[in-house]
Amino acid sequence: MPGFHGMYPRDIIPPRSTYYASGRFGRLFGKLPPFAADTPQLREALVDIGKRGGIMDAKDDLAAGPVKLITDPALSAHNPDNPKMGAGMTFLGQFLDHDMTFDPTSSLERQSDPEMIANFRTPTLGLDNLYGAGPGASPHLYDQGAGGGIKFLIESVAPGGASDKFDLPRNSQSTALIGDPRNDENLIVSQLHLGFLRFHNAVVDYVVKELKLTNFGDAFAEAQRIVRWHYQWMILHEFLPLTCGEAVVQDVLRHGRKFYRWRNEPFIPVEFSVGAYRFGHSQVRPSYRANLAGMKGQPFFAFIFNPEGPGNPADPDDLSGSARAPRRYIDWPTFFDFKDGNLKHNKKIDAVLSSPLFALPGSVVPHPAPVANPNSLAQRNLLRHLTFALPSGQRVAQAMRLPVLSEGDLGALKPYGLQNRTPLWFYVLREAGLTQKGERLGPVGARIVTEVFVGLMEGDDTSYLTQEPDWRPFLPTVDPARHGKDFRMVDILRLAGVA
Repeated sequence: MPGFHGMYPRDIIPPRSTYYASGRFGRLFGKLPPFAADTPQLREALVDIGKRGGIMDAKDDLAAGPVKLITDPALSAHNPDNPKMGAGMTFLGQFLDHDMTFDPTSSLERQSDPEMIANFRTPTLGLDNLYGAGPGASPHLYDQGAGGGIKFLIESVAPGGASDKFDLPRNSQSTALIGDPRNDENLIVSQLHLGFLRFHNAVVDYVVKELKLTNFGDAFAEAQRIVRWHYQWMILHEFLPLTCGEAVVQDVLRHGRKFYRWRNEPFIPVEFSVGAYRFGHSQVRPSYRANLAGMKGQPFFAFIFNPEGPGNPADPDDLSGSARAPRRYIDWPTFFDFKDGNLKHNKKIDAVLSSPLFALPGSVVPHPAPVANPNSLAQRNLLRHLTFALPSGQRVAQAMRLPVLSEGDLGALKPYGLQNRTPLWFYVLREAGLTQKGERLGPVGARIVTEVFVGLMEGDDTSYLTQEPDWRPFLPTVDPARHGKDFRMVDILRLAGVA
């Protein structure tokens, strides 16, 4: 799952400025105070709120197994389907996060200054996590043989390349050779990364054949531009409307950003990265069907994280990354809507998380400790609000002049004294569940997420919004009626040859 970390002395006071130095995180609401004082008692309260079996745990019947959890809704009663979104949108959101941010330092114990934390990812939506530093500086990512050094390297999962199922390129220890190692955290985002690799390769073929670009450097640059612009279009016209609502997206595009501003270059606000954009953790199902009919003849059902630990290393019985095996691939019609009846939905956005997320495995959280390094994703998210001194959801809503949830709406937090000074992440989840029936983000969450995404594109001199705002996608679409007018994830996956 997406992460955010820091390692600085506890006595550093987070800044109140709203700008940043290049390559840093920053704040949207620098004048707002923290939601609460960082005390041992408050940390204990946050740990209790986010514990396994606590108020945020969906209490899924994991003993029933992954197949029954998918097929019998009663076994996962607190994880209702979101009828508006396919299951793949959860992992697309994770992929997008990895395109915007990367901070390899780690500590949940220390209060940190966002403007002292380096973002090792360029804060744009330019697929840095895919391209690395390009063919010249990251040659290990590219096929130096038939690909001419400008196509990405991929691998067949069958001996001799006799299969149409592929995997990320890996070294002898199964470590993926990709631009961002986090994209191999689980099988689904790993295969999504593969889909984007193959999408780029297909576009290279297009520019060579249709545009007659035979110079490798020119062909790569044009293919990369086409890939990026179609990807950015999909974000603005599919991902954001589904996640935040069409009205909010259009308001920001037409009337501008109100809260996300900068002096030099775009930055990543902690209210976004630590608070609002972590809504995707609530969308995760306890288990998934990875493929419709595996190469062994049976569909592959698995927990998102195996509660019993790893299985056979050659074919682990879970959806973990960093492994290679014949049936470990994704049939995308299960995750995105190809109109073939196979789509499964993601979970509604609310203040409840699937049970496997309360016991993350050692591959995700090495050396867990109850407070310093908990293996509950909910605890980790809540404690980061102290690490970065985030304001309460109520104060953020007031600063944005948006409706504020009542104490009754947040009554579950009353035993902890946080019903009127709520951690922003919890507030955004609860707001979505109450005001939008969990189908998309509520007013505060939607506005923050939309403004950051749009702002990153508007602050990028190479994005289509900056270079050619009237541009329209032109690559083939699954539905011919959308050709030249729209472009979606199903189109990326179809052109990539993985669906």
